[in-house]
Amino acid sequence: MSLTANWSYPTSVRFGAGRISELAEACKAAGMTRPLLVTDRGLAPLPITTKALDLLDAAGLGRAVFAEVDPNPNEKNLAAGIEAFKEGGHDGVVAFGGGSGLDLGKLVAFMAGQTLPVWEFEDIGDLWMRADSAAIAPIVAVPTTAGTGSEVGRAGVLTNSETHVKKIIFHPKMLPAITICDPELTVGMPMAITVGTGMDAFAHCLEAYCAPSYHPMSHGIALEGMRLVRENLPTVAATPDDIEARGHMMSAAAMGAVAFQKGLGAIHSLSHPVGALYNTHHGMTNAVVMPAVLRFNRPAIKARMAQAAAYMGISGGFDGFCDFVLKLRAELGVPERLSELGVATDRIDEMVEMALQDPTAGGNPVKLDRENTRALFEAVI
Repeated sequence: MSLTANWSYPTSVRFGAGRISELAEACKAAGMTRPLLVTDRGLAPLPITTKALDLLDAAGLGRAVFAEVDPNPNEKNLAAGIEAFKEGGHDGVVAFGGGSGLDLGKLVAFMAGQTLPVWEFEDIGDLWMRADSAAIAPIVAVPTTAGTGSEVGRAGVLTNSETHVKKIIFHPKMLPAITICDPELTVGMPMAITVGTGMDAFAHCLEAYCAPSYHPMSHGIALEGMRLVRENLPTVAATPDDIEARGHMMSAAAMGAVAFQKGLGAIHSLSHPVGALYNTHHGMTNAVVMPAVLRFNRPAIKARMAQAAAYMGISGGFDGFCDFVLKLRAELGVPERLSELGVATDRIDEMVEMALQDPTAGGNPVKLDRENTRALFEAVI
């Protein structure tokens, strides 16, 4: 792979094939002497995780790992992770994996030294200022998928196990001190995860681009991120060991997370309650609901999407863009409806209320209400 770079946007990013070899040095640079590697159950026994632990161990940093992480992490996972962090005398976290491992790892580093409950730090106004900033442990992030972009984010998503509502927990110091983006770590992903995470990155860029708020930096990043997904996600699906395309997808994922500072919308406000109630894969859920949300938002985004289509080399303006999304989904094997993911119609009323309360709902270009949100759910289940 010829692509390699060091970036400082929005944090220190070490990008390139084989750069996982710098993990121990990155931990030391972040001030860690005894890191805890946090990942999910499925990733914990795999060779890429073993290699990461070997690198830490060889450098005298130990090989401690915590893997009690669900696909949609909740406060119980967090409590267990904090306990492991404290019992092990750890002074930093290596957040390793996809969105669940990255988010929970960041939250463990954030919450291990706090005295208030995690829900007190929801991303509303300046609630983050309640936290003891000095008690937040340093984080090194290592993504192993190309979707969530949490490796360059200042927040983590946590599901309340009692209410099934997803909350965004925010603090500026949850931004990892160093991120290692090594596309070689994504080569062994199952195809469903490659597709789901790739479509998640596309959804982040798409919704950020469509959000009505003024943020021209994020707007431009979102546009280029969509182009990278269009040109590279079909390639990695067809040729899983194409390391260049894998690298571009990792860039697109990070770009999506940076871009959605501008906002998200109905794709995510529908997807969040579905994931919380039915434990569906977040990115795949986004992919299923995407065409219906595009059509719903058409009055507000038609001209903007025509510009995006032209930039991405897609003819036909808004309709051409929608056709591209439908063809991409079909090519990648994305289900047509949420029912194929196990979602039923008996909880629509509950999901409607959850969607309207979700913080992403406010960023949708067309205002969501009970009637149109219910119609969207009925259209996609």
